[in-house]
Amino acid sequence: MTFPMFPRPRPRVEQRPLRIAQVAPPVERVPPSAYGGTERIVHELTTKLVEAGHDVTVFASGDSEVPCRLIPTSAGALRPAGIDDFKRWFESTIEIVRRHMAEFDIVHSHLESWSIPLAKSATVPVVSTFHGRLDLPWTAHAFDSPPDGLVAISRSQASAHPNLPWTIIHNGLTLDRAPFLERPSDALCFVGRVDPEKGIVEAMEIARRTGRRLRIAAKVGTLKHQADYYEEVFKPALKKAGRSVEYLGELEPADRDRLFADSAATLMPGAWPEPFGLVCIESLACGTPVLARRVGGLPEIIREGVDGFFCDDVTAFQFFLEKVPELNRAAIRSRVIDRFSAERMADRYQELYLRMVDQHVIATSRADTASRAARGDWAGTRSEARAHGRTESRPTPA
Repeated sequence: MTFPMFPRPRPRVEQRPLRIAQVAPPVERVPPSAYGGTERIVHELTTKLVEAGHDVTVFASGDSEVPCRLIPTSAGALRPAGIDDFKRWFESTIEIVRRHMAEFDIVHSHLESWSIPLAKSATVPVVSTFHGRLDLPWTAHAFDSPPDGLVAISRSQASAHPNLPWTIIHNGLTLDRAPFLERPSDALCFVGRVDPEKGIVEAMEIARRTGRRLRIAAKVGTLKHQADYYEEVFKPALKKAGRSVEYLGELEPADRDRLFADSAATLMPGAWPEPFGLVCIESLACGTPVLARRVGGLPEIIREGVDGFFCDDVTAFQFFLEKVPELNRAAIRSRVIDRFSAERMADRYQELYLRMVDQHVIATSRADTASRAARGDWAGTRSEARAHGRTESRPTPA
């Protein structure tokens, strides 16, 4: 099954100001102070839309900092406050957006499954971008009678529901200011979450086998199983590794970028299907190759033998690390900045917004015309028909 993607290269999109709502989860602030992929994308997209002349409003936690109007959906970000039950917050976010719906030409929701009821009840077009996995049990019936405007961030993510009308828009970041070192250290890095699905313990084993130092920048989740994994698995493994592994905790973006730039390679040994992989493009923007399993959206980012290597197990990681010095770090950096820029992402979304707004105007006009015809308001019907280049005559009575 193939999915529509916007071909590259493309000319700049039509610049027509729109009133746009960006709806972020209130889990992290926008932009996040450290970890928070969805919120980073919302901030990057919002910034580019404002620069393009659109009237943008962001629905997000009250501690967010955005270059436009902010409507708070919580006093502050939920996760840093220790809140891990998000259901009522997502429900209230939807209600707040609905109260303001008439103020916008289009709404762009990043609320995962909550985007679907929002889109189905909306009076304006809704774009729904899914940032998480779509191969989980909750999706079994979530997409029955799917609304328009579904966006997946990779072909891999969309393949979980191949019959839906997806638009594929890869994530993008402002990458051209990322630091770059032609001669980094020999150390490896791991950036992400302290979770078994991310392969963090496997990264330690790879470092041990290769005799390399490993620096880990990762957040610890607030859910019980995440805290248990940190205490019962990660900490003992870290202690066993000794000085060869350094745990840095959750780093701010600038410090995280410096870590990438000073590393010989970034390890992504997790077996879970990454819907996209922001860590991957951040590493590549610093010129740092990525060694990863061939899962999820990563094959859509990494050019094997150019940007890094795909490895099936710890032994393969060990083997391909010896080939990393053969890769051209400057070429890695140059190409990823073009392929996954925030500007390119924003252009693709603007194209989608304009198409959906125009379709909505046409559909609304036709519905109004049909309603007038049913009421016998033939003058109004003929006027609407002429506006769309059609001529209609009143039927002759029998």
